[in-house]
Amino acid sequence: MNETARTIRTVDDVLTLLDGLFRPEADRWTEGGAAWWDGFYADRDKPVPFFVAKPDENLVSYVEQGLLPAGGRVLDLGCGPGRNALYLASAGFDVTAVDLSPTAVAWAEERAGDTGAEGVRFVCGDAFTAALDGPYDLVYDSGCFHHLPPHRRVSYLALLHRALAPGGHFALTAFAAGEGGMGSELPDADFYREGRLHGGLAYTDDSLRAVFADLTEVELRRMRSLPADSPAFGESFLWTGLFRRP
Repeated sequence: MNETARTIRTVDDVLTLLDGLFRPEADRWTEGGAAWWDGFYADRDKPVPFFVAKPDENLVSYVEQGLLPAGGRVLDLGCGPGRNALYLASAGFDVTAVDLSPTAVAWAEERAGDTGAEGVRFVCGDAFTAALDGPYDLVYDSGCFHHLPPHRRVSYLALLHRALAPGGHFALTAFAAGEGGMGSELPDADFYREGRLHGGLAYTDDSLRAVFADLTEVELRRMRSLPADSPAFGESFLWTGLFRRP
């Protein structure tokens, strides 16, 4: 390696450099992370809460309250086995669902075939670089954002700027900091010092408001904890947020 090489010219060059500060096993946000997620989704019988074939309770609430445009176009980021994408399709939305993991996408497609779902298209790839046919009336993220290293928030906000229609909505679930939460509460800089993300980043409500300050907050609350026999998924260690683009 030429130690005197000076190749940084663009923001993308800086982001790529920062990606490289993390150990390979910590890379869960780019194409290189597909193998990790494939292993994660390989055993469908693991006791993972969100392997269940039912949608997030907050998403159901948004639809039932009429907060989202009926029949609108949706981008589901990090769709996993497709539980939220299939719910939205059944509610009449036109859904594009993207995930890094071929194993997750195959599982989601199986579920779609088993239920006869229409109105959903699954894409296997990196949402930052995939050719996604926006704009969308809703960008939904159930657990993808909190797996990004701090510098990739820049890429994430740029994706929202490209993909979200004016007046459209953005909604997410993310690890909640504090009592009963999950994810790491380390300061941003410490993740780079250690070269790992400790399973994901925990956020406070105020930190989420700061990150998405260019959007108008509609609702930000803890997810409601629901029993196993509920028709929707709910775990209180997550924030749920709904924002609108002006």
